[in-house]
Formats: sequence, C-alpha cells, structure tokens
Amino acid sequence: MFGYDEVLEDVRFAFTDRFGGASQAPYGELNLGSAAGDEGSAIAENFRLLADEFRVRSEAVIRVSQVHGNNVHLVAEGDELPVLPMPSADALVTTRTDVALCVRAADCLPVLLADPGNGVIGAAHSGRRGLYSGVVPATVEAMRELGAERITAVLGPYACGKCYEVPAEMRAEVAERAPASYAETSWGTPSIDVAAGVIAQLGELDVRVIDATSCTIESEDLYSYRREGPVSGRMAGLVRLHP
Repeated sequence: MFGYDEVLEDVRFAFTDRFGGASQAPYGELNLGSAAGDEGSAIAENFRLLADEFRVRSEAVIRVSQVHGNNVHLVAEGDELPVLPMPSADALVTTRTDVALCVRAADCLPVLLADPGNGVIGAAHSGRRGLYSGVVPATVEAMRELGAERITAVLGPYACGKCYEVPAEMRAEVAERAPASYAETSWGTPSIDVAAGVIAQLGELDVRVIDATSCTIESEDLYSYRREGPVSGRMAGLVRLHP
C-alpha cells in the first residue's frame, strides 16, 4: 500500500504504490482516481482503506481537483467535511490534526511538507507546469502565513529526469524559470527533472528536503501515465499532523 511511510516528529508522511486496494485490472489495485473505466466504488473503497490507515474518517482525507496551477487551498478549523465542492487547486495547507491532506499523481511530483513544532502541514502536486508556476513555493508561503518556520519537505515518486523526455523548446521554457530542472534522458534527448527544480526552489526558501523519490516510469510497482497511457491509475501522497 505504501512505498514510503514515515512518522517524523508527530507528522506522518506516506506515498502509496499500486498494491493493497480494490481496483481490478488494468487499474489494479490501489487506483486513487482519474483513470476512465475504473469503478467509482473501487476508488471510494481505496480511499476508505487509506482513511483507516491514517486513522481519520473517509471524508477527512482532503483532496482537490488538480489543474496544474499554483493555487493553494486552506483547510481551516471549522470547515465542514467533506470539503464540497472539491476546490480547484494543486496544493493544500492546514493546522488541523483531524484530517489527512492528499495529492494525487502518476508521473508528476507529490511534495509533502510540515513544521511539526508550529503545527502546520502542506501537500503539493508539482508537474512541469506546477514547477513553472511555482506551486511548491506558494505552498511554503501559505504555510508560513499560518505560522510555520522550520519546514521539512518530503519528495515522492515522479517521472525522473533520465526518463521524462520533452521537446527542446519545452525544456528551455521551464529551465528559464527553474534552471536546475534542465536535464537529459539516459538516451541523450532533452528532458526535465521536476524534482531537481523543486529541490532548488526549496533550497532558496531554506526548507529541509528529504528525497524519497523513485521513478514512476521505471517501476512497475507505481502508476505512470507515460508508461501505461489512459489506463494508468493514480497514486497519492498523504500527510497528517497528529495531536
């Protein structure tokens, strides 16, 4: 169920793999959404399983309608659950201890953030467009507005720079904003390394980074839209602040 699962200073960080859920082939097993064809009931059951693992109610696994932008949604104290309608955003922040923040991906980079000492957590979904628009720096800014100071970010599975081939023009455009993302595939063509770009952004913001990345394209234990196409499922990064 989890390729990475750690508790650091009373904050739980986890990234799912594709095992331990209710989805059937070709989405098996722990598909967390967005692929046409999988049963909605199976996806709902998969989220229920995650909620049980994180010891929150199903409606307390908070997710957003991801649009590859830089909007950050605040889950405020007193907000009714579930949060409806689902906000259009690519990041969430909160000080609540009764919810788990969730971002989904299948090649984009999930980033989980926390300042346990000040009781603030965040989660961001950063693909190429999110890197360009600065969704992770926007998440850090939103956390600091809530009182965060000493932030740690954990980076999860994504399409690595050695595999994420793009046109040269696209690489140049993204590298203009995020120079560290400029990369080359293992076969010598232009690529973008989203994690390298995000790590550089976080370094400029004095955020500690834990690199828990692996390549979605290379690992069949993970969903990858690049590798599997329209029948790819979605994984998730989840973070919860414990009381």
